[in-house]
Amino acid sequence: MVSLPKPEVILTHESDLDGLVSGLLLQRLAQKLFNQPIRLEAYPYDAWRQRVMRETCAWTSDFYFDPRLDKSGWVVIDHHPTQTPAKNAYLIHDLGKSASMLCYDLCKEQGLGSETLDKLVRYSNIADLFLSDDPEFPVAVDYANLVKTYQFWNLHAVIEGQLERLVDHPLLEVMAVKRRVEDPIGLNWSAANLVELAPRIGYADTVLGNTNLIAFNLLEKKNAVCDVVITLFRKGNGTIIASFRSRNGQALALAEKFQGGGHPNAAGATLPRSVSRIPDAVDYLRKVLNPAVTREAQLNSLESIFDSLKL
Repeated sequence: MVSLPKPEVILTHESDLDGLVSGLLLQRLAQKLFNQPIRLEAYPYDAWRQRVMRETCAWTSDFYFDPRLDKSGWVVIDHHPTQTPAKNAYLIHDLGKSASMLCYDLCKEQGLGSETLDKLVRYSNIADLFLSDDPEFPVAVDYANLVKTYQFWNLHAVIEGQLERLVDHPLLEVMAVKRRVEDPIGLNWSAANLVELAPRIGYADTVLGNTNLIAFNLLEKKNAVCDVVITLFRKGNGTIIASFRSRNGQALALAEKFQGGGHPNAAGATLPRSVSRIPDAVDYLRKVLNPAVTREAQLNSLESIFDSLKL
């Protein structure tokens, strides 16, 4: 194992299980290496883009590598596509493994592995890479939904930062029931209420069920009408999150139009604070995705005004 520098902070993705597991694993690794607790910070993509990287040394997990992170003394562990070569930072990168799996490999080199963590990291890997053919996929998605449902820091508090407590947690029973009962009902409703926002791009309104699975199921339908399906989620603080799902790599490019990020087929973005209602979010998505149409409508409106003035 390469000698890792002592970090001032550990930075991880706030919005999913992979971020939670990888961040806590890095905290455990730092404790073992330096015999000192290291502060953990978690960010959604929009806040991450705006964060100023002032630290001399830091470890990051589950965030794509970009020039801001290419600093001597920084360790970046990630699996998202990147066009930035590492010149100064120590980059651990593998498209075929989740961030949690990459972090766990480092932990096991220091004797920090266990059967319980093996199980949790395997589930995190299956869910984050969306390995739908894996026989454990349904259970892995239940684990992933714990973070989606209860939020990063709430779940962190429930397990008191101890990852082992997440394995076979009673809250998984809630996720399993929701999957069996809510998902089929929600899928049928969303399929009947799919709205086209732009050519081959649809918005799926969701009232019940796992929005991630609903979106991918809509894309899998034999006569699917969309190449990308967008779903919306309104957090407790009023912030609206847009999720983009695809089968052929289009999701990430669309999310980046909204200052978001993620994987080629599974990406997300936080919409501006001025967009506070779901109907407004749908309108906002439509305008951004159809800039030419918006400009044409504006020009037509101006022409109408000029014509009325001539009269």
